Amino acid sequence: MKPNFIQKVTNWGNFPIVEKEMKSEDSFRKIKEFVQNHNEVIARGNGRCYGDASLGESIFSTKKLNKFISFDRLNGIIECESGVLLSDVLEISVPQGYFLYVTPGTKMISVGGAIASDVHGKNHHSEGCFSEYVLDFKLMTENGDIITCSKEENSEKFYATIGGMGLTGIILSARFKLKNIETAYIRQESIKAENLDEIFTLFEESESWTYTVAWIDCLQKGNNIGRSILMRGEHAFAHELPQKFSKKPLRLKKKFSPTVPFYFPGFVLNTLTVKLFNLLYYKKQAKKELKNIIDYETYFYPLDAISDWNKIYGKSGFIQYQMVIPKENGKEGMKKILETIANSGNGSFLAVLKLFGKNNPEAYNSFPIEGYTLALDFKVNSKLKKLVGQLDQIVQDFGGRIYLTKDSMSKSSLTDYLKNVESSKFVSLQHKRILNNK
Repeated sequence: MKPNFIQKVTNWGNFPIVEKEMKSEDSFRKIKEFVQNHNEVIARGNGRCYGDASLGESIFSTKKLNKFISFDRLNGIIECESGVLLSDVLEISVPQGYFLYVTPGTKMISVGGAIASDVHGKNHHSEGCFSEYVLDFKLMTENGDIITCSKEENSEKFYATIGGMGLTGIILSARFKLKNIETAYIRQESIKAENLDEIFTLFEESESWTYTVAWIDCLQKGNNIGRSILMRGEHAFAHELPQKFSKKPLRLKKKFSPTVPFYFPGFVLNTLTVKLFNLLYYKKQAKKELKNIIDYETYFYPLDAISDWNKIYGKSGFIQYQMVIPKENGKEGMKKILETIANSGNGSFLAVLKLFGKNNPEAYNSFPIEGYTLALDFKVNSKLKKLVGQLDQIVQDFGGRIYLTKDSMSKSSLTDYLKNVESSKFVSLQHKRILNNK
């Protein structure tokens, strides 16, 4: 008979799947008991990271820590428990004229997860990471004490926790700043690029834009390698909206959200179908350049519109591999990465290229460094480990690093920016894998 709370747990990639103890509480006293009664604990938010980042021998789920504490509407400051989702924050803040300073490509992550991963978005080159707008947070340490951490108070813990993937304790609540907006819409320009040279030029020419991101066809070769579409955007002002949006500029109409009802058969995603998808995606924009006004959900969270989209990859699951290459090596490194992927036949139809600005040296566990970052989804198969090893070597050769929130296979030499792993009882399967150099 299994002990209480033992269950199958996996993250968004459905790989790996483990049987571990997982419990959720909303009482600080009970959370303290859980921490003190276990040798190893890792916090888990909404399970929307990839790989083994929030899996461990004993998992504390923050899903019941889902309450708002305060909303200072005058100064745009939210205080909430760590299990509150970014979608919850947007639901109450956007109608009041506020938006997240930094958001990743899904709004379905928790505030605690956003801090532990120090998430970035399409605007790192202009506005940095999520942590730069965090005022303070409450952290439960390994002895059960609750401390307040900020840039001034317990600053060592503050900076170790940012991007630390849960190794310092359990984040219980946080206060962070929001940005003013006039509308819930984005003024977007989409520009097609025929190859890597052109997309890098477009990124350089677009550095004055707040948001830039490119979808990239990772299966192209030769002169077409790096064929892509750049999407740059700004929060639209009220006077820029078409009449149909102008009556309620801060409110969006409810949309139908389809659901993937079952795991797709393994044969559905293959090199041919990925190539076909990439061709159709590139061709659907007939013009070289397109200007339009779209709602923020379409711009920032296109995949959130489809519930359970991860089932498309089948029961074997998928990984997301994200690396950053320093700016001076960016074009050469990305070319080598894309050539290796194209030659492997492991195509990704969700391939996203972004530009990072300068990193914050105090946040030493944070992933971004100045350069170009590429995120790719790969279906789990027998050839994947070999490909990841090849990509790891290229990233290492060009002085890059990989993102721990996405990682489930990479070697420890690329994750050595994660400090103090051995000094904590808060340890995940990912931490162990890194330490064991597997």
